[in-house]
Amino acid sequence: MSLLATIGIIISIILIIYMTTKGLHIVIAGPLAGLIVILSNNMNIFDSLLGKEKSYMSSLAGFLINNFAIFLLGSILAAYMEKSGATDQIAKFILDKVGKDSPMKILIAITIIASVLTYGGISIFVVIFAIIPLSKPLFKELNISWDLFTIPVFLGASTYTLTMLPATPSVHNTIPTKVLGTSLTAAPLLSIVGSIVILIFGLFYMSYALKKSLNNNETFDNELDGNFNKFDNSKERPSILLSILPLLTLVTTIFLFSKVKNIAIIALTVSIILSAVIFTKYIDCHKNTLNNGTIASVMPAFATSSSVAFGSLLAGAAGFEIIRNFIMGLSDSPLVGLSLTTAFLSAITGSSSGAISIMMTNFIPNFMGMGLNPELLHRLVVVASAALTVVPQSGVMITFNALAGLSIKRGFKHAFIIVNVGHILALIVILILANFIY
Repeated sequence: MSLLATIGIIISIILIIYMTTKGLHIVIAGPLAGLIVILSNNMNIFDSLLGKEKSYMSSLAGFLINNFAIFLLGSILAAYMEKSGATDQIAKFILDKVGKDSPMKILIAITIIASVLTYGGISIFVVIFAIIPLSKPLFKELNISWDLFTIPVFLGASTYTLTMLPATPSVHNTIPTKVLGTSLTAAPLLSIVGSIVILIFGLFYMSYALKKSLNNNETFDNELDGNFNKFDNSKERPSILLSILPLLTLVTTIFLFSKVKNIAIIALTVSIILSAVIFTKYIDCHKNTLNNGTIASVMPAFATSSSVAFGSLLAGAAGFEIIRNFIMGLSDSPLVGLSLTTAFLSAITGSSSGAISIMMTNFIPNFMGMGLNPELLHRLVVVASAALTVVPQSGVMITFNALAGLSIKRGFKHAFIIVNVGHILALIVILILANFIY
């Protein structure tokens, strides 16, 4: 029975990867793949799917209850930044300062833009929407491969600003605070060192990939040329100071009051109110902006929650215990075991935030019982959650490829190397450094 249970989990993982790469949404693919787990592990179908406790739906609902406010408020703030023209203004300002006379400068500029926006609390989904119209004309003008666009977007939006920089308001950095009682600035020295490691690696890979592409005479693909809008220079936008004020307010509030409970929600609310006031002149309709932001938050929240629910179902299956014991047995260090388990959960769910939620719910109490430092646990889980997060069934990966017009083959490789390999390197350095600090 144990062999069948383990095989069932492996088949369900393969199935969910297959279904999502074929275009089936994770909200549907999750429970379908979950049925394989239920049947192979001799679990009650209705209790496992619809039960009030430790079921697919209870896990989905639990994640939504605890985190939907972050998705909602972050999306509303993003809507104000986008509709007012503040996002475009920030992008143009950075591009003007960096320049656009060389491909490498363009890639660095896009990295900076993505970093600023995500560190300011803007969802990566919105960042993708905002940066594509800006980037495509530049890539076309310089006639460089559009495949390279993957590198700066994921380096800026899915690495240090997602998991490492102190006070980053990402959902990933917020989830552990509710269980461990830590702040968004948990383990700041480890966070800063990890950020430096992944940034250096990312810039090195960016330079390498660009040179390789140019040496191979790869050019912009005309087949990708679509209806991407360039900047509308006739539209009045807020000044650069006004444009960055809500983001500065958000980050500053979190930094100054990092130990206050639910500070990310408070800071986002303050920034939204500020945006509504200072951007009034540039917003056609506040009602539409609020509605658009709210609607835009729903599908990412449900997609992530579905990934969490699938992962929770796996975590509760007998077959998973065999796999987890095998992973934990690979090292005598509980910190290494913690990191490997988190990375594995991220890979099977396709969601780093989902992996964090599962770890916090199911496994962290055991590690806390070992007397390990809560701040160290916070940072390790968050960083490890992104070590294998770029997989074919990842919601972000699917969304990015669809919007950028790239296939899995063309968009996956660069994202995998930048995010997964970069986080693995940073995680190794953090684990080594943790032995001397904690």
